[in-house]
Amino acid sequence: MKCNLITLAVVILAVVLLLLHAREIEWNTATILGGAIAAAAFPPFVVAKIQLGSAFSYKAKAQKLVTTGMYARIRNPIYVFGGLMIAGLSLFLSHWGPLVVLLVLVPLQKIRSRKEARVLTEAFGEDYLRYRSKTWF
Repeated sequence: MKCNLITLAVVILAVVLLLLHAREIEWNTATILGGAIAAAAFPPFVVAKIQLGSAFSYKAKAQKLVTTGMYARIRNPIYVFGGLMIAGLSLFLSHWGPLVVLLVLVPLQKIRSRKEARVLTEAFGEDYLRYRSKTWF
């Protein structure tokens, strides 16, 4: 929960700064599209973290198997929507830095998701394998 509050505080600060400097931004297709993608990805990102609850961990752990909410369809919604936020910010900022981070982040997330899958398979066995067969990434 602490992590969710920090994330929310950062986003609120970013929105306030955006509003204060909106006239200085060169509004074009990339900034509008990027802002829309980042803004649309943020709520499901936060919801996914909330739904994961106490099972959220920076290190792969098998505290509990969450299979409800977004996790009923997507095994790693935090990775999916976090990546979309970074891609949107890259377009919004018209800067390649976040896009490069995304190009590095996606393979790392794939590696991490495989490690998490191994940990969850060891802990939950057939339950996890059944869940995995019904969900995307």
